[in-house]
Amino acid sequence: MTSYQTEAIRYKAEYIWVDGTEPTPLLRSKTKILEAGQEPPLWGFDGSSTNQAPGDSSDCVLKPVYVCHDPIRGGDNKLVVCEVLTVDMEVHPSNTRAKCAATAEEYSAQKPLFGLEQEYTLFDGNKPLGWPDQGFPGPQGPYYCSVGANNVAGRKLVEEHLDACLAAGLAVSGINAEVMPGQWEFQVGPVGPLEVSDQLIIARWLLDRIAEEHGVSVSFASKPVKGDWNGAGCHTNFSTNAMRESFDKCVEACEALGEKADLHIANYGAGIEDRLTGLHETCSYKEFKYGVSDRGASIRIPWQVKQDGKGYIEDRRPNANCDPYKVTQLITETVCSKIG
Repeated sequence: MTSYQTEAIRYKAEYIWVDGTEPTPLLRSKTKILEAGQEPPLWGFDGSSTNQAPGDSSDCVLKPVYVCHDPIRGGDNKLVVCEVLTVDMEVHPSNTRAKCAATAEEYSAQKPLFGLEQEYTLFDGNKPLGWPDQGFPGPQGPYYCSVGANNVAGRKLVEEHLDACLAAGLAVSGINAEVMPGQWEFQVGPVGPLEVSDQLIIARWLLDRIAEEHGVSVSFASKPVKGDWNGAGCHTNFSTNAMRESFDKCVEACEALGEKADLHIANYGAGIEDRLTGLHETCSYKEFKYGVSDRGASIRIPWQVKQDGKGYIEDRRPNANCDPYKVTQLITETVCSKIG
């Protein structure tokens, strides 16, 4: 039997999961060969190598929860997002998806929707891609949504990533160059809290994987370069049925988030105090405010929402390195439990 014939009756499933590294977990993955038509089964891994188990009791379990086409390997191959369980089939302490799933189910009648704006920085060795070997590029200003080799670096990689996300069937809705040179953004949504989080995990994995081919690394750090440069966030757009019908409900959602501001800040990603300084289009992490068209607020209400009298809000606080399951779970619970 030739290798081509063998591949035709079997496929590769790339199991992807979030590990237990602190303060910012990493993505891990490994490949399982399955028979054509076979659904990805439970699988195991060495948790002592991923900060999820001690060496004398190292087995952890991967439970497939979201499957999509693998655009890198092509064919019938799949990407598989997994929850991590203990060998007793209990939710592992590092598994934040399970709580997100429960909250999404509890408030499903309110139809919460999310759009996540994932910023990231491409690095060539120890410097952002496109930066000079010595010193710094010109100050921020011409780089946001820019065009031209003097302002943009990494577009080929970014376009490949966009195509891969589309081929995987993800709900990507756009890309753009960001304010700091070497920094980019892609958007996922609007879809439900669990779906948008699963898809962001896939999109992050695809970005890292494609960057390998370019010899470039991806940073989701909240403040990738110290000094007078923008940090990197994951601005989170959110609405419910009620908010999509009433501006007053959008304001109530902002008020609800303000009541639990400290809880959200504590769960929006490591290094948030370095990014939310009150400068560079942020509100200080020490205060909470919201406003129409205010990019210096904790929560921005888009001007179109005010004009239409209904719509959504943008939580500008989550870091680029945030756990999307934590962010969407917290916003859903905080808002939906309050505004009904």
